[in-house]
Amino acid sequence: MGTFFIIIISALVTLGGVTVVKSFKQKQLVNAQSTLLLNKIKKVCKFITVEGDFAEIYHYEDVKERFLKLVSSKKKALVVINAKAYLGYDLSKIELTSHVETKQITLNYFPQPELLSIETNLNYYDKKDGYFNKFEAKDLTDLHNEAKVHIREKIPESGLIQIAQKEALETILLMETIVETIGWTLDYSALKLEDNTKKISK
Repeated sequence: MGTFFIIIISALVTLGGVTVVKSFKQKQLVNAQSTLLLNKIKKVCKFITVEGDFAEIYHYEDVKERFLKLVSSKKKALVVINAKAYLGYDLSKIELTSHVETKQITLNYFPQPELLSIETNLNYYDKKDGYFNKFEAKDLTDLHNEAKVHIREKIPESGLIQIAQKEALETILLMETIVETIGWTLDYSALKLEDNTKKISK
């Protein structure tokens, strides 16, 4: 009888030990999943939702004066700027909270759309050097930078930002898909749009 009792106690202790170990490993797995999800979402980083094409004509002129401003030399060019502006969301700016017990990620903050990059292609026409004022490599670099500034100033009136704002829900749904790949859920029910008058709904 004593031997049987010892066997029963041993079996219960072993079962208890296995259960504790499994529970600990499960908790570790869920915690690891939580960290993986947050990193996976933020790793996407910049998500482009809108692409805008621009074609602009830019008149460049530079005058240098010598000999007490008695002599001047002018270089000029007609520059055609073809550019692509990419707008979207920097996902590294989002704020997320993970709930390990319920396997849920709460989206607390979603950023405004922003200009992510500009690609420019410049074609030069009617390019003329001055007698002592010639085009150099630095001038072309400066022109490239000026072209980007010129396009950047055009974006607010282009309507691209408003279009990108309308793509916010599509971006959040992409995040939801990422979260659901390992059996978690994304809660964004309390998230508000930038005007703070409407809630984003599924």
